[in-house]
Amino acid sequence: MSAPSSSSPLALIRLMRPHQWLKNAFVFAGLVFSQNWHDSAMGLRVVLAFAAFCCASSVVYILNDWHDRASDALQPVKRQRPLASGQVSTAAALALAGALFALGVLLAAGNPALLVLLGVYVALNLAYSWRLKQVPVVDVSIIAAGFMLRLLAGTVAVGIPPSRWLLLTGIFLTLFLGFCKRKAESFHDADSQRAVLEHYPAALLDTYIAVTMTATLTTYSLFATSPEAQLQHGERLLYTVPVVIFGLLRYIYLVHGGRGEDVARDLMRDPWIVLAGLLWLLIFLSHRF
Repeated sequence: MSAPSSSSPLALIRLMRPHQWLKNAFVFAGLVFSQNWHDSAMGLRVVLAFAAFCCASSVVYILNDWHDRASDALQPVKRQRPLASGQVSTAAALALAGALFALGVLLAAGNPALLVLLGVYVALNLAYSWRLKQVPVVDVSIIAAGFMLRLLAGTVAVGIPPSRWLLLTGIFLTLFLGFCKRKAESFHDADSQRAVLEHYPAALLDTYIAVTMTATLTTYSLFATSPEAQLQHGERLLYTVPVVIFGLLRYIYLVHGGRGEDVARDLMRDPWIVLAGLLWLLIFLSHRF
């Protein structure tokens, strides 16, 4: 590992992994599906929750990179990370993590439920980074739990009653994405694979992916046809089901091509998935045109 540099602003930004903040968009799910976006006070609370989770997730990434900096320096891809490559000093990284943690707490101040969810998120992810990512199924369950905590932060923490079917869809979708991530990682050379992949035979991962995708489609379809959704959204939510099916099938295609390890980046890089997302949004908002 090379000697630490002066920690340039660009390297510090890369250390925060801002492209991963896309995952925090789960915080907006409750606001979108409840159609409360005209409530400016509620909208502000959701935006603050989103910003707080961006700070918290960056803290987790920084501490993870700090913990793994020596092993990352030995891997062909991860050695380019700011800490592993020496572009950011250890002191600067820890100072940045402390500042982001303080900012996240400040953004969540006055909302005890959000503070608890943030605390659980950070604790779970640190446990994942330092030990539990080596435990099969537990590792992916913690990834899914992180998404669910974001979803709850955008509902319970801001006073939006969560839909039971939407919560179930969220659970299965995040498990699906987690197992797809492991599948994509399995295409790496054996020397650079995660240790936990030794416990994930290809057939087992394919089974997990098939089960969680089926459950995601089933629960989303039940959500789209549920009386509460029909009352609130009419028939248009039903028309989004084929779009969701296409999106999941396309994503599995990408995963089997070796993509999908970085969920946020790979989703935005595929034009067909981006098009499916825009089509879903167009159908969902069609009543406004």
